[in-house]
Order: sequence, then C-alpha cells, then structure tokens
Amino acid sequence: EDIPMTRLAGILFSIISTTLMGIAIIIALVSGNDTLSPIVIAAVIGFVLAIPVTWIVTKKIVEVL
Repeated sequence: EDIPMTRLAGILFSIISTTLMGIAIIIALVSGNDTLSPIVIAAVIGFVLAIPVTWIVTKKIVEVL
C-alpha cells in the first residue's frame, strides 16, 4: 500500500523538526546564549528550517519507492 506523501511528510516533520530544534538550541547554549530569548529564537529557526528539509527528504523517499 502506498503511503500518501502528506502523511509521510507529517511523520518525518515530527522527527526532523525536533532534531533540528534540538541542534539549534544546543548551538545557542554552547555559544553562551543561555537566556530565554536566544533559546526560543534557535528553536524557531530549527522549526522553520525543518520545513524545506522535510520536503526534500520526503521527495527523495517517494522517488525511491
């Protein structure tokens, strides 16, 4: 059975976004930005960056299948 592309993208987005948000937050913390504002900004950047990354990964997976 074929998995619809939007369903696959939703599943992948939940994984990719949390990963990229975590990486961005760790970068913010390691660089000494340990107040709320830089951490939230880093999380938002990771979330937004996850959208095109998810689209690319989903397209590549669908092409292989």
